[in-house]
Amino acid sequence: MNQFIDCGQLWWDAEVSCRTCGAGWCEHSGPGKAPEDVRSALLAEHGPSRLRVVGPAPSPVSVLKVLREVWGVSLPQARELADELTDTGLVGTLAEMEFLKTRLRSRGVAAEVRSNAGPEGEWIPS
Repeated sequence: MNQFIDCGQLWWDAEVSCRTCGAGWCEHSGPGKAPEDVRSALLAEHGPSRLRVVGPAPSPVSVLKVLREVWGVSLPQARELADELTDTGLVGTLAEMEFLKTRLRSRGVAAEVRSNAGPEGEWIPS
């Protein structure tokens, strides 16, 4: 299972192989949100990454727009996510957090991703 950024979009794919005959194929490849089983497998294998806004307080409008565009959430949900993003940060797969960081930066919002977020989301010194 993979998750990556291509042509300005977040993509995922799942490769499958038969233990009996050795044949392999790609079960899915395309843009969009990865199913929860794929996300869970990626998080279990690679651990969580955390995205936080850094520097001066960004325009709340820019942050809200990005969150709504990327995740298709309601305005109240975007406000909750924005508060979390500017406080403790958002946790997800590395590709998800890098994708969101790129979109935020395109709107002038400085953000950083750390891949050493602990299981409770705490920062682990590098």
